[in-house]
Amino acid sequence: MLFAHDTDCSLTAAAALVNTDGRDGEGLPDVAALDEFFTAHSYTGRHEHTETELAAVRRLRPRLRRVWHADTDEIVAIVNGLLREHRALPQLIAHDDEPYHFHAVPRDAPLATRIAVEAAMALADLVRMGELSRLRVCEHPDCDDVLVDLSKNRSRRFCDANCGNRAAVSAYRARKAAARG
Repeated sequence: MLFAHDTDCSLTAAAALVNTDGRDGEGLPDVAALDEFFTAHSYTGRHEHTETELAAVRRLRPRLRRVWHADTDEIVAIVNGLLREHRALPQLIAHDDEPYHFHAVPRDAPLATRIAVEAAMALADLVRMGELSRLRVCEHPDCDDVLVDLSKNRSRRFCDANCGNRAAVSAYRARKAAARG
């Protein structure tokens, strides 16, 4: 593990949230999709299952996407803005059989607030450790999804296996065409 478990989880969830507003259309089309996102990324605490909550989570996406395209100073400004805006006060918490980890807002804070602050705390770890290069955009030419490279050797290039496979097939076909002609 390169980072603390909560940092890994928050970074992965932030990238997944950003990617719900991507090439395949709206990835959070309704409250049921937000429920699935909540469960898939092991969020706990308050979850209202409302259109208002869904809209608040969707509004967070452009701000988080900006992180993947920003320099360090802009990332720091985004992180500090999110922490200040949500009045984050980091504290060590243990719950639900999880070891101690940071929470910076109460568990009953709105979901969008918790997502924003958890992402900001994880991004702060990357800034402090000089690891912002782990935030990448998929290298497939037809994809603008983001990813977090949590591999030890920093080798992840694609957002998922589909883009990796499409790139491999394209490269194979190009090699075959070059060999023929």
